[in-house]
Amino acid sequence: MQDNIEFAEIHWLLQVLQNIDIGLVVLDRQYNVQLWNGFMENHSGRTSTQVKGKNLFRQFPELNESWLRRKVDSVWNLGVQAYTTWEQKQNIFPFRSYRPLTGHAQWMYQNLTILPLTNVSASISHVCLLLHDVTEVASAQLGLQDANTQLDFLSRTDKLTGLNNRGTWETLLQQHFHQYQRTQEPVSLIMFDIDHFKRINDTYGHPAGDTVIRSLAQHLHQSVREQDVAGRYGGEEFGVILPATSQGQAVHFAESLRQSVESLVLRHEHLSLGMTISLGVCELKSSIRTVEQWLHLADQALYAAKHQGRNCVCTA
Repeated sequence: MQDNIEFAEIHWLLQVLQNIDIGLVVLDRQYNVQLWNGFMENHSGRTSTQVKGKNLFRQFPELNESWLRRKVDSVWNLGVQAYTTWEQKQNIFPFRSYRPLTGHAQWMYQNLTILPLTNVSASISHVCLLLHDVTEVASAQLGLQDANTQLDFLSRTDKLTGLNNRGTWETLLQQHFHQYQRTQEPVSLIMFDIDHFKRINDTYGHPAGDTVIRSLAQHLHQSVREQDVAGRYGGEEFGVILPATSQGQAVHFAESLRQSVESLVLRHEHLSLGMTISLGVCELKSSIRTVEQWLHLADQALYAAKHQGRNCVCTA
């Protein structure tokens, strides 16, 4: 009677292991498969009969053998379980994802637990791989990360132009000011705006004005170096921080930008629009005590360009 009870318990245990919603693989020291449960059958397309007694890596050459061997060998050598998450390796087995809530995930995200299995003499004879499908958790976390990244981008970016918005640009201006105080490396500031922009809005309407601003921002983005910091300061006014740039070099850049903007022909509906810009340049010097003073001097140079007839470059 006792033997019948024990046999029934083993039968139930095997049923549970076969049908549990976790991948279960038992390997011997030669990495031959000794157990391959229903989860693994369903997702791999290989039955237990097909893989049992055969080398795991020969059956699945797409596995990262060197990576998995390192993980499993540590369990053989240390006798303690190991654990990896999908953040470390998204999928150990290349199983497709069929979760209804995460249909956008092509492949299954997996956590892996590796357990040492001992025999009656208490020595490790096999290892057990427990494969957890965490696609829904991973997809949710990745979605949240993407949303946070997008929110961070939107919080730093001017919606119309895609450039740094005023708050972000002023923060970066402050950082470059403090960096100059530490290193004394040259850095220049250019402030500029679109000449007669109100006339464009009044004549052609605000959508045309938006087209002009967007086009100028795109041209500016294409003109600056990777280390330069361009931003929309407000309305039709823009600012550019030029690190490692003397006033003479900044004037050269400003003049080149002025000429290229003057030659632009913008299309808005059936209209062909042109524009010019006026620019003020100020290299940061030790006599400039605050970032506000630096910005004010560049603005003064911009106003001087306006008074000289616009479409020109002035220096502080």
